[in-house]
Amino acid sequence: MTDGHASSLDDGDAPALPEDLDAVRDALVSWYEADHRDFPWRRTEDPYEILVSEVMSQQTQLGRVVKAWEDFLDEWPTTADLAAADRSDVVAFWSSHSLGYNNRAKYLHEAARQVREEYDGEFPQTPDELSELMGVGPYTANAVASFAFNNGDAVVDTNVKRVLHRAFDEIHNADDPDYETLANALMPPGESRMWNNAIMELGGVACQKTPKCDEEGCPWRKWCYAYETGDFTAPDVPTQPEFEGSRRQFRGRIVRVLSEYDELSLDELGPKIRVDYNPEGNHGREWLRELLSDLSDDGLIHMKNCDGTTIAQLRR
Repeated sequence: MTDGHASSLDDGDAPALPEDLDAVRDALVSWYEADHRDFPWRRTEDPYEILVSEVMSQQTQLGRVVKAWEDFLDEWPTTADLAAADRSDVVAFWSSHSLGYNNRAKYLHEAARQVREEYDGEFPQTPDELSELMGVGPYTANAVASFAFNNGDAVVDTNVKRVLHRAFDEIHNADDPDYETLANALMPPGESRMWNNAIMELGGVACQKTPKCDEEGCPWRKWCYAYETGDFTAPDVPTQPEFEGSRRQFRGRIVRVLSEYDELSLDELGPKIRVDYNPEGNHGREWLRELLSDLSDDGLIHMKNCDGTTIAQLRR
């Protein structure tokens, strides 16, 4: 992030945290609580139901997982039901719902048997214990611990890496970025359920491969390195989008805003087209004046000086 750092993380080589860490955290959580995708597994804390959703989501779009997840739980509503099922029936279900590799169905069935036989029917609650279940890797174990028991570390999947890579300049410019250390330092202690849902939602909705910063009201815009610089590359986005963050994009915003107002000064217009507008900053009056000059040269707007204040109007 770009507006100053507080003390470094425990690892001296890890990125530093933003000075206003509480504000960064609160902004993300408030954004998530105000509006997020309502997947049914987000409404449960049952570890079995969450494990099923995590395994199904490994190779299938979330929108398609919903029906399969509901059908699976109708067929085998509890861990005990799945453990008692015939494995061939579970595999047949998996195949009929196009859920990817059938081995995942076998592993899920075996994990249910382990819970029944090795844990007396009670799910283990820590990432390390959950990793002992068949087919449950570190990511899935941590996700189940987080969402079922609020007992996990920060989740670091592809979406979260993309968010951290774009938001933090030291991650963005590092040869070997330490995503895990930063992710865990950002997460409020004891809040893995809420935080992991929120940051994964940010990556899945606003910080997609083609970002939708303003459209989705990204809560980190005023701190974000990518939003400031226009460099939206990330590990899974090898080339920079041609439009997002470009001068062309901001010129379009200026025209749209001025179409709604008779006239605006630079400091009235700036915050309406860029959330991190700072009159004296990199994206301040001089930056905005250059964009307006381009639009004026194109005959789209008119600029005038009123008592030393630059006023912009859309040519009608």
